[in-house]
Amino acid sequence: MDILFAPTHSLLISMLLPLLAVIGIIVLDRRPNLREAVSIGTSIIVIVLVFNLYRQFKAGVAVELSLFEILPGFAIAFKLEALGMLFALVAAGLWLVTIVYAIGYMRSHHEENQTRFYACFAIAIGSVLGIAYSANLFTLFVFYEVLTLSTYPLVTHAGTAEAKRGGRTYLGILLGTSIVFFLFAIIGTAVIAGSLDFKAGGIFPEGTPTAIPSLLLLLFVFGVGKAAIMPFHRWLPAAMVAPTPVSALLHAVAVVKAGVFTLLKIGVYIFGLDFMSTLATTDILLYLAGASVLIASLIAMRQDNLKKRLAYSTVSQLSYITAGVLLATEAGVIGGAMHIAMHAFGKITLFFCAGAILVALHKTRVSELRGIGWQMPITMLAFLIGTISIIGLPPGGGTWSKWYLLTGALEADHIAIMGVLMISSLLNIAYLMPIPVLAFLPVAKQGEVKPPLHEAPWPSLLALTFTALMSIVLFLYPQPLFELAAAIVN
Repeated sequence: MDILFAPTHSLLISMLLPLLAVIGIIVLDRRPNLREAVSIGTSIIVIVLVFNLYRQFKAGVAVELSLFEILPGFAIAFKLEALGMLFALVAAGLWLVTIVYAIGYMRSHHEENQTRFYACFAIAIGSVLGIAYSANLFTLFVFYEVLTLSTYPLVTHAGTAEAKRGGRTYLGILLGTSIVFFLFAIIGTAVIAGSLDFKAGGIFPEGTPTAIPSLLLLLFVFGVGKAAIMPFHRWLPAAMVAPTPVSALLHAVAVVKAGVFTLLKIGVYIFGLDFMSTLATTDILLYLAGASVLIASLIAMRQDNLKKRLAYSTVSQLSYITAGVLLATEAGVIGGAMHIAMHAFGKITLFFCAGAILVALHKTRVSELRGIGWQMPITMLAFLIGTISIIGLPPGGGTWSKWYLLTGALEADHIAIMGVLMISSLLNIAYLMPIPVLAFLPVAKQGEVKPPLHEAPWPSLLALTFTALMSIVLFLYPQPLFELAAAIVN
């Protein structure tokens, strides 16, 4: 057992197990209970392995694993550091929760191709862990592209013309930005820095002229399309044609978080905060991120479709994290890293609730939600908690990440970015808070009987209750998360 759970074994097995689970999921296609048991069992084992890595990491054990080298300087290698550990914990934990939710949702909604859904989901999680553990830009890029390809069938799950159109937008933007910008940025970095390995403080030699690194930073920010910075954000609303568990995967567990994680890792370990603060394009990109925060929030306010409103909210919230790294301050990076987890639990709760409303009441528009809180009190109370966390108000976990982002903007003397973050919080209130308020308005006139309770199936209800409570736990007990985030820059 000790050999099996040695740190390098935990790292490798946690990536391979989801891929091996795909075989069991496909073989058990006609036995759904066993098929889902494979997904749940595998996710539990992965959580144990990742938590074992976390214990080893806290104890100061170095975890490194090099598999093979394709070309000189282009190796598939893994190394555990604080940011990757944080991302792995979030992804592994939310995989299990999303599977539990999906069992209730997919069966109640009578979704087809459920085996394909669970199989592609497992591949996506394996690739996310590969991204989290990557020791260099080449390894990260390989798993980043696997994640794109494995989630495409999930986006087009419904098989309708609208789903296929959304899938083309999804694949076109994500592969296009990777090939045109991200790949060239990686090649340019290898030429200029002579290395692709992630290293604390950055890898550019002292005295490197800033002109080319400034261009490389521009290519990286636009090339990491999963971070959904404008104008490369359209894939995210387009992908909302997918089932709600897929939306949860896109917004909280894997895809968008892989994007902002990549930007944080590049900022801290490729450029280094000190060097990045001297680049000509840093402030330009910072204000573009600020513009994305506000514009996406304003668009969200106009959306009557609940999932599209949440999608544009995600575009806005992702740019918080992008801004955090571009501030090039310790507090900004800490705030951005913490926001990966805080936003994950808050936003997955909101998407879980949106799916529960669809399954139970067949409603998709905000304008249809008046009074549903009396039929779905647990769901709408969870929605309220998720809303509070996304806004950044106590007792929601988002309070702490937004506090550090504001502190980072103050440290960098970017008063305009502080203003953007505060205005954005007000806009969050404007487009999210009316939903739970509307849900608990009276719907029956005097003398009429209120509609009966009608919650979603219990697995979905259990999942959304858990994620809502975790948003509160992260507010009350943020220290472990803060310690990981602080270790990124210390």
